[in-house]
Amino acid sequence: MPDTVTSYEPTERTVPTRSRERASYDRELIHSILDTAYLCHLGFVRDGAPVVLPTLYARVGDRLYVHGSTGSRPLRMTGAADPGLPVCLTVTHVDGLVLARSAFHHSMNYRSVMVHGPAHQVTDPQEKRAALDALVDQVVPGRALDSRPANPKELAATAVIRLDLTEVSAKVRSGPPNDDPEDLDLPYWAGVVPLTPSYGRPVPAEDLAPSTALPDYLTVL
Repeated sequence: MPDTVTSYEPTERTVPTRSRERASYDRELIHSILDTAYLCHLGFVRDGAPVVLPTLYARVGDRLYVHGSTGSRPLRMTGAADPGLPVCLTVTHVDGLVLARSAFHHSMNYRSVMVHGPAHQVTDPQEKRAALDALVDQVVPGRALDSRPANPKELAATAVIRLDLTEVSAKVRSGPPNDDPEDLDLPYWAGVVPLTPSYGRPVPAEDLAPSTALPDYLTVL
């Protein structure tokens, strides 16, 4: 998709049936949600039953990459040819717990992305290496250049699948609780409990050489 295009095209599958006002197809918003996470849930159908797997992902332009073992069932199911494996991939940030006066109106503030489409196995060696570097950097930016790249044996044991950002949407909820007017005088606390990700202090490996300094990219986490 050209960089001049600011929005993805809505489809029947990306238009929600509830809370449509929270849906967005803005390209910049969708990319920002994807770029500030690294865990996704990959859904597909296996032997007639739905399966959802938590796994790492990375975005490169208008493509998402997911990796796993070559023995993994979904990665083997993708193959390299059309039409690919139909999947649904989701990413979610929970930004706050919304506590209302009524149990019914309790909610969460969140930012989420849902992607539909066929997943294809990456077979080009150059694209595969670039995807694996992107996966490492998605988790810890700058780490790919500060670690040994995969050797041929490791590459052969690793599969990567590609999912194009074509049929994609975001959904966002923010703000205070939506209490009913008749509940506003009830004697219950109402508001938002913010949630933010946090990182602990890096713990060096026991066998790390004492002279190995903590990388700069870890000091900003």
